[in-house]
Amino acid sequence: MSNLIDFSLYLITDRTQLTAGYSLFSAVEAALQGGVKAVQLREKDLPAAELLPLARQLRDLTRSYAARLLINDRIDLALAVQADGVHLGGHSLPADVARRLVGPELLIGISTHSCAEISRAAAQGADFVTFGPVYATPSKAAFGAPQGLQALAKACHGSTLPVFALGGMTPERTTEVMRSGAAGIALISAILASPDPRSAASAFNQQEG
Repeated sequence: MSNLIDFSLYLITDRTQLTAGYSLFSAVEAALQGGVKAVQLREKDLPAAELLPLARQLRDLTRSYAARLLINDRIDLALAVQADGVHLGGHSLPADVARRLVGPELLIGISTHSCAEISRAAAQGADFVTFGPVYATPSKAAFGAPQGLQALAKACHGSTLPVFALGGMTPERTTEVMRSGAAGIALISAILASPDPRSAASAFNQQEG
């Protein structure tokens, strides 16, 4: 098993959700100032030639805030910028194959939507999973109806891996999510679409505290 999961607020990037006045870089920096300790670079539409400089910028930025950087899907880019790990989806390489490529030290996160997928991720050597959507959210509508807190609790209590709740997260929901057994929360719009990403991130940290 690689590094311990030392974060509970996991920000996933989506530059299409930024509010006026923010670049992806400035929004992520504001979130880091607000207490985010892990960032997943997930701009799936960008080619490698554009992702690489962005990944380098975010690597330097996250390092300056003692935060972790994971790259969505692109193991090559994660290795190139010395990221802390990769996050894999349903159409990515299996976690055990990824582990052979990244070695024992890098984190591997897996997107899951069922207990069976969580078990498979654990068997293949992943370090943590995201699970959802817990609540209704437009970005996860393709995965069907929200699963709810009962399904989250079942997933968390049946998992040997840390589970990050994903989908429709708000500061007000943080307490009930964490009480369900989640190791943390993963989110996009609640921070990046906020007119004040720093305050939005801080609000989640205050709830967790």
